[in-house]
Amino acid sequence: MLILVRKRLGDLLVGAELITEEQLAATLADKSPDEKLGDALLREGYITEQQLLDVLKYQLNIPQVDLYQYSIDKDVVQLVPKELAKRHNLMPIRVEGNRLFVAMADPMDYFAIEELRIATGLQINPGIATKDSIFRTISKYYDLQESIEEVMGDYAPEESIDETGITDEDSPIVRLVNQVIANAVAQKASDIHFDPQERELRVRYRVDGVLRTERSLPKYMQGMLIARIKIISNLNITENRVPQDGRVKITIQDRSVDIRVSTLPSIYGEKVVMRILDLGANLNDVDKLGFTEHNLVTFKSMIEKPNGIVLITGPTGSGKSSTLYAALNRLNREEVNITTIEDPVEYQLEGINQVQVREEIGMTFASGLRSILRQDPDIVMIGEIRDVETAQIAVRASLTGHLVLSTLHTNSAVDALSRLMDMGVEPFLLSSSLNGVVAQRLVRKICPDCSQKVGPTERELIMFSNANLVVSEVTRGKGCSSCGMTGYRGRVAIHEVLPIDEMIRNLIVNTGTRREILSYVRKKEMKFLLDDGLLKVSQGLTTTEEVLRVVSSD
Repeated sequence: MLILVRKRLGDLLVGAELITEEQLAATLADKSPDEKLGDALLREGYITEQQLLDVLKYQLNIPQVDLYQYSIDKDVVQLVPKELAKRHNLMPIRVEGNRLFVAMADPMDYFAIEELRIATGLQINPGIATKDSIFRTISKYYDLQESIEEVMGDYAPEESIDETGITDEDSPIVRLVNQVIANAVAQKASDIHFDPQERELRVRYRVDGVLRTERSLPKYMQGMLIARIKIISNLNITENRVPQDGRVKITIQDRSVDIRVSTLPSIYGEKVVMRILDLGANLNDVDKLGFTEHNLVTFKSMIEKPNGIVLITGPTGSGKSSTLYAALNRLNREEVNITTIEDPVEYQLEGINQVQVREEIGMTFASGLRSILRQDPDIVMIGEIRDVETAQIAVRASLTGHLVLSTLHTNSAVDALSRLMDMGVEPFLLSSSLNGVVAQRLVRKICPDCSQKVGPTERELIMFSNANLVVSEVTRGKGCSSCGMTGYRGRVAIHEVLPIDEMIRNLIVNTGTRREILSYVRKKEMKFLLDDGLLKVSQGLTTTEEVLRVVSSD
């Protein structure tokens, strides 16, 4: 086995015809001295992680380990020090006789295997697993479990909250909260829910838009956990009768993470939701938002006009803010003055003036927008148009030479027109000011590590036919440790883009009905959300189930 482990990864990948000699040479020349070749090839996009695993699995006769299906015994975990597991990105699985079976991200790391053999006194049988699954398993069995056991050991069920226990950075309850947050970030969760139940406190993560239970903690931990979250969020720890909102910025594994915290009294205690805003996420390029080529060109033309209103619509959690920030990043140049008013300010953008709404002191969207227009802006971004006053000021701003970007809660692009008129915006002003509307949803992407081609169902064939698509096979994820057996990993946006042309302006002025506008855009062959979703299904990015989960098929 040790002879196999010493084989060079580059030679294996070239031999398997996954990369060329030229790509190998270029990657070796560009990678930093401390970066592993596999990581560099993944970063360059020459191979996928599953391709890397397949080569090592077959060429070296090393089994692939699905950590998601393992329930690892505590005694096995204690055999390997946490520092060693983290340093070499490995996870002990089980012991048979004098052999320790270990999942490794790099089973060719001879020095890690030798160090593990010396530390445990056992012969090492390496298996291969994805880096993400090993990282999540280490966090679960070493960090999170260790913190839970410390709390259970240090605090009795009848014990009251001790102020030192929730403020001392080395106390078990503080470490437990930190580990719950770190584990959520590792799983790329967007929200953490602390749900108080009658006999337990349920911790749930929202990953790729879907909630799943991560842990159920003893009921007596509830008060201590929520008190700690309130302290780091600068909330009133003694007030539990009314909702509170706070914010905290922390650094996890050299990544800056901003967290919005909301508390809500319930019959079993305070429910807490933490919205995770990853400040290191790369969301600043409109070319990477999932627009089709035609929609991308249309969207760029809408935001690059010198004045007018561009609206992004969709429900909460549909990625509207990310699209707005990407648009602002594209428009952000030295010669333009960009000012935003948001509630809350989610991501800080360099070179842009960002204003936080504070309704308790009278700083509303409308009052803030009036002040912004006296600051000589070229481009104004309004976090959300919630009322007629804000809508009317936005319209006036666009008619006086400003470009206004904002969001609106409607189900479709066409619905935004009637919604604004229902709010009280005059049709002739709306027709003159609006550049276009984008409706958006987020669907889960098929996990690349377990994707497989299958034949479409009869229902799918009918849907593709109605969308004028010819599809002979579709892609589905069968579930693996990389995606938590869901078959999905990551999300992609689907869009419908409605540019306001002369005909639509006339329909608005003449108070054309929603049906008339829909009839016109259908004749223009505008792609609706369902059409764009089915196109992404045909491209192997998502599934029809996902598209129908977020879009009505009407």
